Amino acid sequence: MMSIAANRSRDTPTAAATEREVPVNTEFRRKLEMAERVREFTRARATSEPSYAPVLTKFQELVTRAQQIVARQHQGRLDAKGARDRRKDLRRMLQFQLVHYLVAVGSVATKDQAELAARFKLPSTNSTNTVFLTSVKALLVVAEGQRDLLVQGGMEPALLENLGRMVADFEAVSEAARTARRDHIGARADLEVIATELMEQVKVLDGITRYHFGNDPEVMAEWKAAKQVLGLPRNGNESTPPTGAPSDVKQAA
Repeated sequence: MMSIAANRSRDTPTAAATEREVPVNTEFRRKLEMAERVREFTRARATSEPSYAPVLTKFQELVTRAQQIVARQHQGRLDAKGARDRRKDLRRMLQFQLVHYLVAVGSVATKDQAELAARFKLPSTNSTNTVFLTSVKALLVVAEGQRDLLVQGGMEPALLENLGRMVADFEAVSEAARTARRDHIGARADLEVIATELMEQVKVLDGITRYHFGNDPEVMAEWKAAKQVLGLPRNGNESTPPTGAPSDVKQAA
């Protein structure tokens, strides 16, 4: 078979261009980093209050789930990219090697049968993967019906079997790319939901922390740094009791 290296520059965009994966967005990544800092803070500053335990447990479970979803999304992105890369290689080999060979033999072998010869055409390099696959499968059907004539015209007997296997591989990796893409999108939707839940729990933890440690400037400075989402504007609700003003927050135990 001819080398496909020289044909790489001829590889044209296909439907894969619409399947680019979107990585975890910066805002969510920063929120997750904040949640991890808050978790470390709560572990170091845990109180024995009964009302604190269920809130902290729920928050820690949310952080763990968010990390798992991020890992799932990342794996889905890798799987989809791997499947698309494999499909791209298969398409090059089909277009520039196997199908090219079949069309070359078929167009000559059937030159006295104009209608049949017209069916031995190369698929468009600009077509989508779906259209390309349909064209190759249709060409394979025609070739199977003219096998003896094509072999006499110079086709290797194993070409059609090799072509059939490669078409099956092309279909398999296309399905793998779609599956990975669906998983990636599903993970992205889950991240949006859990991000909201995380921020809600941080709000509750903020109230608890203020209640227990509001009179301890050092602890409150640690808390403020932990719950800040880096790169985003600070919450306008941040406030510090005036110096010397009486405080109605509970002292740390």
